[in-house]
Amino acid sequence: MNNKTVKSEDLFNRAVKVIPGGVNSPVRAFNSVGGTPPFIERGEGQWIWDVDGNRYMDFLSSWGPLILGHGNKQVEDATINSLKKGASFGAPTEVEVELAEMVVDAVPSIESVRFVNSGTEAVMSALRLARAFTGKNKIVKFDGCYHGHSDSMLVSAGSGMVSKPSSAGVPDSFLEHTISIPFNNRTAVKEVLNSSDDIACIILEPVPGNMGVILPNNGYLQFLRDITEENGIILIFDEVITGFRLALGGAQELFDIEPDLTTLGKIIGGGFPVGAYGGKKEIMDMVAPLGDMYQAGTLSGNPVAMSAGIATLKQLKERGFYNELNKKFENFVQKLREQTQDLPIRINSIGSMFTLFFTKEAVVDYKSALTTDTELFKKYFHKLLEKNYYISPSAFETGFISSVLTTEDLHLAAEIMVKTIKEIV
Repeated sequence: MNNKTVKSEDLFNRAVKVIPGGVNSPVRAFNSVGGTPPFIERGEGQWIWDVDGNRYMDFLSSWGPLILGHGNKQVEDATINSLKKGASFGAPTEVEVELAEMVVDAVPSIESVRFVNSGTEAVMSALRLARAFTGKNKIVKFDGCYHGHSDSMLVSAGSGMVSKPSSAGVPDSFLEHTISIPFNNRTAVKEVLNSSDDIACIILEPVPGNMGVILPNNGYLQFLRDITEENGIILIFDEVITGFRLALGGAQELFDIEPDLTTLGKIIGGGFPVGAYGGKKEIMDMVAPLGDMYQAGTLSGNPVAMSAGIATLKQLKERGFYNELNKKFENFVQKLREQTQDLPIRINSIGSMFTLFFTKEAVVDYKSALTTDTELFKKYFHKLLEKNYYISPSAFETGFISSVLTTEDLHLAAEIMVKTIKEIV
């Protein structure tokens, strides 16, 4: 037992007796890096503390939503004031309307939006809506893009254009309607569209973040927009990660592409559980109670989460927010690149998102992402943790910075990260 993490280890031993794997989301268990996860007790600004009192500089931001850092005063005040009025009503509230208006105002393609409780739920609902609107059944997704844990999305590429389950418990009947193809590959898209006239939608992360950060090739998103319009297919951008992270209007603002439907989450809840899907009004009008596409949820539009989201988005709308955040981040990443250019390292980044791959190859899709040396990443992860830097405990995830990280914080972090890389490569 490590004296530095004795309380976390005790808690983990308790947890595994009552929670599958000791965690409520698999990657938290540290299975891919080994060791016992620190149990986090509190966060403030750019820092988190575990139950043993160890302090870490946070480059995870709760997997993305905490773009303002931990304990933001405006978000904190808004949630406390909301909670004092009541935690949940199962009835309409004003804050739902206010946040919906802010989302519609910010995201170019969204004319109408429905709030749900998670990204998984948002995607599941958007897929059902695409099928309802088109009257078609099949879904096209991309290898390595993660869209939550609904059965239709837990598939990966098989032989030819036949998918295979990526989880036990997914019936073959679900796979019949989901096709998974390589990202950044135009030929694969054309082939799959030529193979069937029953395709309802293409769904993708416009900037994938769940196989590590992967940038779309120049013109690729426009190609998808054009080919889906030509074929009467719904284009869905899963912006659960990129929404309000890359820009106020998400990746679609950055790349100037308007999908038919968008899924959101993370940042729009200000740290609370939330999801949303929205898009063109003619499509969204099919959602119950206006239309026949049914979706409901007792806690959807929860006033505490809505209040946190409003307080967050108000700050993101302030002049210069993204310019300042992204400038700090670009300087940080540039220093990493300059000092590792002679090493087998690839750094993919955009906005305030990044992934460091231990490979010589350019990482442009899931296949090339798998060339990263996971054993080197394990060493890198644990050495950084020992130096009190908290990053994703997976070689295939995204790192994030929050606006409260200072230029000095990032300068020091780059030095520590480069030194750590050189210790193990």
